[in-house]
Amino acid sequence: MDDPDEIIAASASMPKLPLAAAVVAVAGLVDSIYLTIHHLTAEPVPCSIISGCETVLTSPYAEVAGVPLAAFGAAAYFIAFSLALLAVYGNRTAWMLFGLLAVGMAGFTAWLLYLQAYVIKAFCQFCLLSAITSVILFLIAVASRFRLRGR
Repeated sequence: MDDPDEIIAASASMPKLPLAAAVVAVAGLVDSIYLTIHHLTAEPVPCSIISGCETVLTSPYAEVAGVPLAAFGAAAYFIAFSLALLAVYGNRTAWMLFGLLAVGMAGFTAWLLYLQAYVIKAFCQFCLLSAITSVILFLIAVASRFRLRGR
């Protein structure tokens, strides 16, 4: 595929929404791994934009059965990345599963935002970054449904 016309045709046929989802999922994965490492090493997270990171990250809601919540987030983002990447190459089942995962992640994100705002009464900038990436993944999944209906 050294012919420029073939390269242009291949890039034009590549699904842009799954590709965007894969990129966003990687951002969420990096954020979640960062938080997991800090949790496991008990190293404080530098909170430079807002205060409250340590309050959130040391709350009883920061882990489930001794496993950092961020580790579950990392697993979810890795699965989202994998499904989106499979969808880039035409796997429709993977894209459907990505959509279901994105809905679940957005729902769980809403719960975590509620906890930060009303129960813990503090916010973590890295948790908010994860919330933004989860919502973007959800919006990409929703956009793909509207795009499919338009065809």
